[in-house]
Amino acid sequence: MSDDGERFQSTDYAIGSLVAGCIVLALKGLAWWITDSAALYSDAAESIVNVAASGIAWVALAFAARPADANHPYGHDKAEFFAAVIEGVLIVLAALMIFSEAWDAYMRPHALGLPLQGVALNAAATCINGMWSWVLIRAGKRLRSPALKADGRHVAADVVTSVGIAVGFLLAVGTGYLILDPVLAAATGCYVLWSGMGMISSSVSGLMDTAPEPAVMQRIRELVAESATGAIEAHDLRTRHAGRLTFLEFHLVVPGQMTVAAAHEICDRIENALKAEMGHLIITIHIEPEEKAKQCGVPVL
Repeated sequence: MSDDGERFQSTDYAIGSLVAGCIVLALKGLAWWITDSAALYSDAAESIVNVAASGIAWVALAFAARPADANHPYGHDKAEFFAAVIEGVLIVLAALMIFSEAWDAYMRPHALGLPLQGVALNAAATCINGMWSWVLIRAGKRLRSPALKADGRHVAADVVTSVGIAVGFLLAVGTGYLILDPVLAAATGCYVLWSGMGMISSSVSGLMDTAPEPAVMQRIRELVAESATGAIEAHDLRTRHAGRLTFLEFHLVVPGQMTVAAAHEICDRIENALKAEMGHLIITIHIEPEEKAKQCGVPVL
């Protein structure tokens, strides 16, 4: 599939998230309204963030789909990381809303109404979220989309908290210990806060041009060594992530008497081998004469 096709498919998933999020929000909002539960409020509050985050992801993916231009010669893919950072901030704000509601319920405990209907509505919303998070995470990995993966992880976290909230809510109603309701809401807020901070941290790392995992770097070196027959060594390998793309550059040392055409053929062979196994690579190879060889380079003879 072409890059443009993948990007437009990513926006389709984002629109799907927006629709699913609205349905889930309606179900959880109704569950909170009929029960007046702080714990179910915390679940509904996180769903508000889900809807807002899905809208931001859709805008970011649409922007990232724009082709490279004079002002952005490397494309607009990093817009997805901005969306993921904003989503993380929204999750943190949701956690603060949850803490506020939990404190209010703790200070002014009250009876909970219609527990079975509320749990049934919440369970239906959780099933929708569970299926959709699985779809999003798979799509995010396949399309190498930070925004989709962040959205999928966020929805998956929502599923975990929803299950815990439903169990705790039933315990509060069944045992009569109403204090369990705000305590569970606060515990949910802590989990949501941890999830949001983690998302912000990983997304900021992407904006800071972090390198791939060590295993990926090792495989890059192996592919260069295997496909650069005729060259002497490769050194100064550097990589960085930018959204769906990974940029790779290195210096390739060749014999001084080698022709430009022969050196270019080696470069083509290396690029083909790398792209055959690792898609979405943007590769820059700088050719150097043999006197530029370094002991720390990757031997490719």
